[in-house]
Amino acid sequence: MKLQRRRFLHLAAGAAAVPLLSRIARAQGYPTKPVRWIVPLAPAGGQDIVARLIGQWLSQRLGQQFVIENRPGANGNIGTEAVVRALPDGYTLLLMSANNAISATLYERLNFNIIRDIAPIAAIMRVPNIMEVNLSVPVKTVPEFIAYAKAHPGKLNMASGGNGSSAHMAGELFKMMTGVNIVHVPYRGGTLSDLIGGRVQVSFGPMPAAIEHVRAGTLRALAVTSATRSDTLPDLPTVADFVPGYESSSWFGVGAPKDTPVEIVDKLNKEINAALSDPKMQARLADLGATVLPGSPADFGKLIAGEVEKWGKVVRAANIKVE
Repeated sequence: MKLQRRRFLHLAAGAAAVPLLSRIARAQGYPTKPVRWIVPLAPAGGQDIVARLIGQWLSQRLGQQFVIENRPGANGNIGTEAVVRALPDGYTLLLMSANNAISATLYERLNFNIIRDIAPIAAIMRVPNIMEVNLSVPVKTVPEFIAYAKAHPGKLNMASGGNGSSAHMAGELFKMMTGVNIVHVPYRGGTLSDLIGGRVQVSFGPMPAAIEHVRAGTLRALAVTSATRSDTLPDLPTVADFVPGYESSSWFGVGAPKDTPVEIVDKLNKEINAALSDPKMQARLADLGATVLPGSPADFGKLIAGEVEKWGKVVRAANIKVE
């Protein structure tokens, strides 16, 4: 009887171990086919640039293509929902950003909850936005801009990549703290061509997309939106130098559908952190104005939760509505 019981327990333990071994084997062999990486904004923006850099690294390290798929619309909610509804097998990823945290409060009827329905994999970087103006705007400093905007209420248009984008919220925070009346113009995708062409006059766009235009002199940068100056543009002041307490920045990271196997999440986290410690990748990201954010999936989850709370307070305090 004891022998039969021992044999039964041994078989039961073996059966219980089969799913675990299967998951580990899948993770060790992952990926065995191309991985779809959804960027929920238009091509050529900050998210797109970062995804293509990290995607190339992952493709080389893991031996399968990480294919960037741009799915713009509704401040990234369309692309994000596509990932939420995808199979949790590691073959659909999401390029996450501050937009996701902002949308959690700004949009009242989302079909998903970003904290509940997306598994955090790894943060990539944090980067300031740049307060930039068309060259025709007769200002060179933030105080001059505030004075000019107050002298011409409602006459200046502020471009962003959409309602709830980091550029939109950085601008709304600026409006709330300075009392200027500038008109928000949301775009479905990129804004730089219209900003350079003068169809809009000001933007608070992420640094990766705008920095080359600032360096080339086709846009005039007034300040960075981070709490401290950027090492990439050290001569540029912060908005907070003139508007005490102001701070806004973009961040980027990688997520997957909830219930994605933890072994796959950990494997991707390890490879992304390896990218962030590589000197060549660090130099490339620094050239975009970024500070890398290595860490665990749990660290990234805490960052997302904190950003949801922060921007929720701004949305409610400024009574910002989706236009």
